[in-house]
Amino acid sequence: MTDLENLWDDYPVDRAPVTAILAAAAGEKRRRRRLFLRPVLTAGAVTGLAGAFVAGTLVNGGGPGTPGADELPRHAAFQADLEPAKSCDELLTTYVERGKELVGPYGWGGGPIEYAHLESGDVIRDSSELSGAARNSLRDQAFDSATKSLPRTDRQVNSETGTNVQEAAVDEPDTVKTDGKLLITVRDDDLVTYDVTGSSTEQLSSIALPGIEDAEILLSGDTVVAIGADDEAAARPSDLHGDGYADPGGTRVLTVSLADPAEPEVAEDVTYDAGLLSARQHGSTVRLVLTSGLPDLAFVEPKGGEISRSEAERQNRTLVEESTIEDWLPSTTAGGKSRQLLDCTDVAIPSDDLAIDTTSIVGFDAAEPGKLDAIGLAGHTGIAYESADHLFLATEAGGGFVGDCRVCSSRTTTGAGGTGGTAHLFDFALDGPQATHVASGEVEGSVRDRWSVDEADGVIRLAVGPSTETGNFNSIVTLERRGKQLVEKGRLDQLGPNEEIKSVRWFDDLAILVTFRQVDPLYAIDLTDTAAPELLGKLKIPGFSSYLHPLGSWRMIGVGEGPDGKGGWGAQIGLFDVRDVTKVKRLDVHSYGRDFAALAGADPRAFTWLPDERTIITVLERWTNRRSGYVSVIKVVDGALQERLVQVEYGDDVDLVRAVPMPDGRVVLVTGDKAQFFEL
Repeated sequence: MTDLENLWDDYPVDRAPVTAILAAAAGEKRRRRRLFLRPVLTAGAVTGLAGAFVAGTLVNGGGPGTPGADELPRHAAFQADLEPAKSCDELLTTYVERGKELVGPYGWGGGPIEYAHLESGDVIRDSSELSGAARNSLRDQAFDSATKSLPRTDRQVNSETGTNVQEAAVDEPDTVKTDGKLLITVRDDDLVTYDVTGSSTEQLSSIALPGIEDAEILLSGDTVVAIGADDEAAARPSDLHGDGYADPGGTRVLTVSLADPAEPEVAEDVTYDAGLLSARQHGSTVRLVLTSGLPDLAFVEPKGGEISRSEAERQNRTLVEESTIEDWLPSTTAGGKSRQLLDCTDVAIPSDDLAIDTTSIVGFDAAEPGKLDAIGLAGHTGIAYESADHLFLATEAGGGFVGDCRVCSSRTTTGAGGTGGTAHLFDFALDGPQATHVASGEVEGSVRDRWSVDEADGVIRLAVGPSTETGNFNSIVTLERRGKQLVEKGRLDQLGPNEEIKSVRWFDDLAILVTFRQVDPLYAIDLTDTAAPELLGKLKIPGFSSYLHPLGSWRMIGVGEGPDGKGGWGAQIGLFDVRDVTKVKRLDVHSYGRDFAALAGADPRAFTWLPDERTIITVLERWTNRRSGYVSVIKVVDGALQERLVQVEYGDDVDLVRAVPMPDGRVVLVTGDKAQFFEL
């Protein structure tokens, strides 16, 4: 490709659809399970893990000696170092022996346990400018020629349904989806459809989504898959007994046929008594990662002279010893008929270092949500990342239950975990609904969230924070598959000493890493040689960027927080020049003020890039006497940001604001009660 063609590629004429990421709302209908909560560990230490998985498909028939065997998985595939439970007795013994170590006079944990909320990692993305390109094309081509040997950023690609996703081939749910002709949105647990082909939007229908809360949707042809919390579970407190164990809840999946968009119909209703950690879509395949937590047993507590602490602990240990496999394994209900989700022999038994849980990976075709493929682990991970053809499960910072909080609608509490300083990673090859474990590995350090994990050309790249096994710094680590193991290939340490990772962005042969303590160091790391990652350059500026959005190899936008120039601190947006990644420059910055917060830092769906107009639309909230929502419309002109602010919502509906690009160049602004074309 010529330099002129590369320049043209940096200024695309095709449209990039809008941002979106799933909100993982957990609930449970049939049986409560709770996650053991511990304080956030210093230095982000992660749980040690040495587990085993097994793949299975839910068809008629199942393993011997399993309750309800005629409804359980028959197929099983084993790879790498993973071994499944040989029987229900072996699996139950594992749960009970590990559970007895946690139970005390107040139930799980032995009494009230202090716990904390964690925010997910943040990501930043960017843009480029078109104005002045013709005038300066010869100069810019000469600049590109001088730097063409350097790794470059590239333009962010969005899903066909209007979602700004982590991986181009992997779609993620949101409250809004479009196919360019219809726009579908969730409003107060109703599914609303609009015709967006005319001069104005026209509402076609509205249908209730029964039994679901905080639903978000995927779109496959004329089928909508709504995923959210089972409303019965969502109505219960997450820590019913105040013993520090959070209820991960239950998950409901509704499929809605849009064969006639004016008359949508709920086609199927499937529930799981496990909380949702992650949901992704590959083509027509939907994949869920679920977490069950600990069973809610009828624990007693000390009562003055009636029950002593020792007697309460003895009774509670007996309850754990007498628990059944049904107490520990999740189930699924469809068409009013319940069945165990996993056969005992389709669940792998981890080492004692892994927190107790049951993690399930469930795959199904969007048109057949009741026909499931499932694998299970009798332990807790906490992070799920999917590339185009692989799923990775990893232990997260602190080994706690954080969930997929890049896309959560609310903060999630941390869960049980060890204090080890090694993060463990499990690699699954994907083939339609089926996931097969192919390799396992570990890395010294702590993994923050799914945005800290990436795969390119078969090499796994990780951004890891400090742990008890490292110094107080951050690192970029690469792993490769050697047989059935993930083995460290390269490592770059000493990034942001004494600072916290705020965002990561991966490219083919480049990583952009942002850390923060008092200033915002932005690091550019060369991954051309994955065996020897190299620091190319860094930029230090006040504040930090929690979301990065790239467009081509020229410009990048960073959304985050920083000083407002008046002695305060608040939301800001910055424009970076990344043509020479050895000398990244901030060209301009706009501060919104101390009362404002940019939602894109926690939820990238609140950010939209319109390449044809060289315009950004991002959602902000402002807290004064009440919560107000705004869209900031920013044009990128000659290396500068031109901004105007438009108030659009109030209260909780601020979280529902989306700017959705259409194929014809128009933009639909979705608020809590409207979906209308928006004039730029």
